Amino acid sequence: MSPTVSIVVPVYNEAESLPELATRIREAMETAGYDFEVWFVDDGSADGSWAAIEALHAQDGRFAGVRFRKNYGKSAALAAGFARVRGRYVATLDADLQDDPAELPAMVARLEAGADLVSGWKRKRQDPLSKTVPSRFFNAVTRWASGIPLHDFNSGIKAYRAEVVRAVRVYGELHRYIPLLAKWEGFTRIEEQPVRHHARKYGATKFGLERFLRGFLDLITVIFLTRFARRPMHFFGGFGTLGFLVGFGVLAYLSFVKLFLGEPIGGRPLLILGALMVLLGAQSFLAGLLGEMIVRPEMEDAARYDVREVLAAKGAENRLTAAPPA
Repeated sequence: MSPTVSIVVPVYNEAESLPELATRIREAMETAGYDFEVWFVDDGSADGSWAAIEALHAQDGRFAGVRFRKNYGKSAALAAGFARVRGRYVATLDADLQDDPAELPAMVARLEAGADLVSGWKRKRQDPLSKTVPSRFFNAVTRWASGIPLHDFNSGIKAYRAEVVRAVRVYGELHRYIPLLAKWEGFTRIEEQPVRHHARKYGATKFGLERFLRGFLDLITVIFLTRFARRPMHFFGGFGTLGFLVGFGVLAYLSFVKLFLGEPIGGRPLLILGALMVLLGAQSFLAGLLGEMIVRPEMEDAARYDVREVLAAKGAENRLTAAPPA
């Protein structure tokens, strides 16, 4: 029998916290009356994390584990867990005890009420300013760029309908943007819940400022993939048109100066700028055309759509999925 809730916990050198985390998860889920399973994903830990997972599994079969050969990152750990969950609802939380498992039942209840995704909001973070200030700036930019009104995109504690984790593809460091990826796949009922946040009790933080640089680069990647992956000409063509028009305008002005005013233009930096803008515009246009040539066969082969539900006319057949006519 499949559990109601599956919990995925990425683990990287958190051996000391795992026994207490398992106890808290068990208490929270059993008190709320939810059948559950937990997938600990050991992301190449160098301490005794895997031994701790093995001990928890021996004590309680509901605690399962996956062990990577080396450290691949949080996105890979989540993807490995998502591939194995069996529950109707899927939750994630970090292994460092800063996320409180007692918050999970309320988040699952919101899924039962109709939400597709519930993201935890660490309103009062128990972290130093070196983490909280950059995080607020990062979240503000992401909120503006994505149009999703969440305060804490990188929160480790989230809850999803199982359909969401089956639809999104998490790799690289895109775990920060699962709400945006889910929205792209049509899961628009995204909610937020304030959660308690605790100070780190064991081990050392894996936080580094380089994560924010990678985070912004990933944001650009996600925005491009979600908005323009299926219409690259709209992205590259827009830049190409702008560059070409600016360059053409500059060259037209210089041509007027040369032909009608007789002024020399060969040594003017504006001439180089105009030629460069025309060249860049043409290259962007060509990049857009090549992108369209690459994605067009794929989009034609995948010319299908997913139907959520159907109210058919009397005597007609209800079909949940369909393909457009040839």
